[in-house]
Amino acid sequence: MSTTTVPPRTSRVAFSGSPERAAVRLAEAGPHGQYVVYERDGVWSYAGGVRASLVLDRSRVTLDQQGEITSTRWHDDPLGTVHHLLSLLPYPDWQAYGWAAFELSYALAGDTAELGAEPLLHLVIPETEVRLSPGGAEIRCSTPAGEDAVRALLATAEPNAGTVEFTPVPVDLGEAPQGSYRASVARAVEAIRGGELQKVIVSRAVPVERELDLPATYLAGRAVNSPARSFLLDLGGIEAVGFSPETVVEVSADGRVSTQPLAGTRALVGDRAEDAARRAELLTDAKEIYEHAISVQVAWEEMTGVCRAGSVRAEEFMTVKERGSVQHIASRVSGELPDLGRGPWPALAALFPAVTASGIPKAAAFRAIRRLEPGPRGLYSGAVLTAGSDGSLDAALVLRTVFRQQGRTWLRAGAGVVEHSSPDRELEETCEKLRSVSRSLVPALAPTPAPAT
Repeated sequence: MSTTTVPPRTSRVAFSGSPERAAVRLAEAGPHGQYVVYERDGVWSYAGGVRASLVLDRSRVTLDQQGEITSTRWHDDPLGTVHHLLSLLPYPDWQAYGWAAFELSYALAGDTAELGAEPLLHLVIPETEVRLSPGGAEIRCSTPAGEDAVRALLATAEPNAGTVEFTPVPVDLGEAPQGSYRASVARAVEAIRGGELQKVIVSRAVPVERELDLPATYLAGRAVNSPARSFLLDLGGIEAVGFSPETVVEVSADGRVSTQPLAGTRALVGDRAEDAARRAELLTDAKEIYEHAISVQVAWEEMTGVCRAGSVRAEEFMTVKERGSVQHIASRVSGELPDLGRGPWPALAALFPAVTASGIPKAAAFRAIRRLEPGPRGLYSGAVLTAGSDGSLDAALVLRTVFRQQGRTWLRAGAGVVEHSSPDRELEETCEKLRSVSRSLVPALAPTPAPAT
């Protein structure tokens, strides 16, 4: 029998420390070169190693089961091809973890002419999966040796299990002297007033010059953020630490779908009276309310396109969610899939990328983003996601994130530009969002010099 068909061993154990610290301990010291840590609703999942991988690029979807490779060219429905190949997995009850780049949106729209060779979607079925909650850890391992290694790490006591103490890495959040971001916002406003589109998110990257300890940055950032989801990953050549303010889409095994657009922003300064005043201002600001309302309208229309007739409804309308250094107007739109046989992928195809990270209408926003930003976004404003063989899917919007790839480390943030946007205010908004992460960047320790001989 192929090793890929051996059912994973499942066991429950206690662990030392908090769930997030135990998950980070597995990421730091575990036996796996690639991993994903994903937090949802008070449960931390650690997915380590690669039992099988699936990669989608501009023309093909490739499934690699420990050297047994199936590669299929996709045509009009890339995520339908993903669903088909995942259905070929020879073992039941799998859970996939991974990421989707923002540029997957171009493939979903049938616009591949300007896409490069980079992966647009990268998923793995892990060798080891651990789910950690205050009640204990559930371990699923494909080998007894892997389970023993995980058990040992989970039992390891932490000598310093308090708050991460560090001096944050300084980051210049201002824009370049030439004022390129303000100029891009001004150009976006002109396009909106010219009737090209209604809204576009214009983003900018901020370099981080010093080497970071990303697992420690995750712990420090999680302590001061209140995300909808959080993640720490090293997968497919990309490392990232993120505190997602919202989900792109959530799909349960019974086909219930929801999305939570956040649009409209004010800073949180830590003073209760001042934050309350800013919240009241946010909920009466015509520009912010308009920006949020049109985002909810698009989410509703996208949900209507894939959900059972009459099932779409708005929930939690115009609430305010606190997310780290900012507060946002939030709503939730939900519905029900009519056909469970296609899995959750039609819902992701309909809602990706998040309207709050792209624009309205999306096709025009894609064109504007390509014109206004200097290069591909990659993982920024894409998704970190997990999907199950039971038809469930959970996709976190990749914002409030620090990225590391090919020797470069950076932050990125954007702001929603509408007709009445001010370049100065939109720049200020990007700074407010960047502080959710920049205040928690933990420097890597310098290597200990070798003793003199």
